[in-house]
Amino acid sequence: MKRTLMKELPSLVGRQVTINGFIETVRDQKRMQFVVVRDGTGAIQAVNDKIGGVAIISPTISNLTTGTAVSISGMVVQNPQVKLGGVELRIGYITVLSVANTPLPINHTSSQDLQMDWRWLSLRLPQNRLIFQVQTVMEQAMREFWSTHDFMEIHSPKLMGAASESGGELFHLPYFGGTAYLAQSPQFYKQMAMAAGFDRIFEIGPVFRANPSFTSRHDTEFTSVDMEISWITGHEELMELEEEWLAYVLRRVSETYGDAIRQMFGIEVTVPTTPFPRITLAEARTVLANGGHHIPHKTDLDPEGERRIAQYIAETMGHEFVFVTDYPAEVRAFYHMRYDNEPEITKSFDLVWRGLEVTTGAQREHRPDRLEAQALAKGLSLEPLRDYLSFFKYGCPPHGGMGVGLTRLLMILLGRQNVREVTYLYRGPNRLNP
Repeated sequence: MKRTLMKELPSLVGRQVTINGFIETVRDQKRMQFVVVRDGTGAIQAVNDKIGGVAIISPTISNLTTGTAVSISGMVVQNPQVKLGGVELRIGYITVLSVANTPLPINHTSSQDLQMDWRWLSLRLPQNRLIFQVQTVMEQAMREFWSTHDFMEIHSPKLMGAASESGGELFHLPYFGGTAYLAQSPQFYKQMAMAAGFDRIFEIGPVFRANPSFTSRHDTEFTSVDMEISWITGHEELMELEEEWLAYVLRRVSETYGDAIRQMFGIEVTVPTTPFPRITLAEARTVLANGGHHIPHKTDLDPEGERRIAQYIAETMGHEFVFVTDYPAEVRAFYHMRYDNEPEITKSFDLVWRGLEVTTGAQREHRPDRLEAQALAKGLSLEPLRDYLSFFKYGCPPHGGMGVGLTRLLMILLGRQNVREVTYLYRGPNRLNP
């Protein structure tokens, strides 16, 4: 008999079905046996009457362990007292597909490190499954938006001959007698696509940062969502693009999983209004200083500064998002374009959502003479950048783009406290397994 999903059972009262799933609990009473079985779509209570039911399967049910994979055939019947959809399954036959050792090595109170050690077991929890259902809808919505706005998808290499951002935070590996680097970003190849006349591109892919940080927001491998567009006149166009894109994505998430997120995590998915507030970094420093938190003149916002600026915007403008713009050249990559009348300031931005930076973006410098001068001013050697710099020597349109951390988006959206919770398999300084 064809497998029936748990979510379909309430509409199949009076029908014979076959379900597959993991054993969640077993209550073996004197006369009745109750088994809760879960698949990826929900759970059902399966019942066997030891006397009036199928007596031959009673020993099998008695020996079931939590986590065992089973196939059960039986009749769907109404039972309003059952919380799992108001129906239950009267067992006709049960097949044990794979026996789970007992006891399980983790439970819902286990430490985060232990949960990571046994990640495939922790992922069985409904709340963890919901995280990746939401991630799936987010990525589908992103692609829907890009498709209707004339974007093309690229897949850039993750093995590189030179650094894609700076000389720091690079993973080195031997490469046929030489040295290769794991890509910190698809940045160089996004810009190559602009020089190739692709106009609008996106990529969702892994990036690698040799960052020995143990904070709740950092990892050594994560999924980056990148966009780049051509023929722009300033970074304002990039911010307008991102706010429209995010509003679309969050609307789709709200429509599809808003109720489930509210029930599981107690979080209301808010579809943001546009435009998002903007504040220059200089203005942000003044706001922070007035509140007693001082940021040095030529540095980025620190985590506390991001939280305070987000709180200020929420209180004064009622918005969860804020673009912080116009960063000093000292704290930005060499390829960020600078203002002609203020060459110490870049045409760049960060997007902060509920107190955490989720995006870095900028208009790029597309003029090769200025690009080389800015690289040299940063103390970089031009030889390792030779291939990159050649992208701009045969005509290149004004362009810009952004990179968005997928796990950070998920973490904030679902009210989680650590990127480890929303990463399928987390990688950090002390974790390469499973």
